[in-house]
Amino acid sequence: MFISPFVASPTAVIRRLLTLAELKPGEVLFDLGAGDGGPIIMAAQEFGARAVGIELRRDLARKTTKKIYDLGLQDRVKVINSDIFKVDLSPADVVYLYLTTSANEKVRPKLEADLKQGARVVSHDYEIVGWKPVKVERFCENPRLGFPTHTLYLYKR
Repeated sequence: MFISPFVASPTAVIRRLLTLAELKPGEVLFDLGAGDGGPIIMAAQEFGARAVGIELRRDLARKTTKKIYDLGLQDRVKVINSDIFKVDLSPADVVYLYLTTSANEKVRPKLEADLKQGARVVSHDYEIVGWKPVKVERFCENPRLGFPTHTLYLYKR
């Protein structure tokens, strides 16, 4: 089911969200709507995590899989070309979202059903209605702009 368009998170935002989630080496990150693979690749390269991207669009899934192989990360990172509602999220320690508020609302029951106690969910710009965030941070991607340009949400199960 298509619930949100692909828009890439900027690198600085990805890094901050993964830091906010306290992603640790060996943990598992799931990116729902993996797009170009930015979060899953960074999770492996910079945080030492294993990562799974779920991407509905076949073209994006193929392109990201090729990038993963080109970077030699195939032992720690994979993309599943599927609907996020059909994939078991229970192995996730951290879930990365850059969807929309309405898409997050649709995903919320899946997260509630699948995620283990203590799992963290980070969301770029869009809240999960009905959940209380542990932290909300206004993040300035480019300090020269002088004002926050992104809202980052951290949730814990």
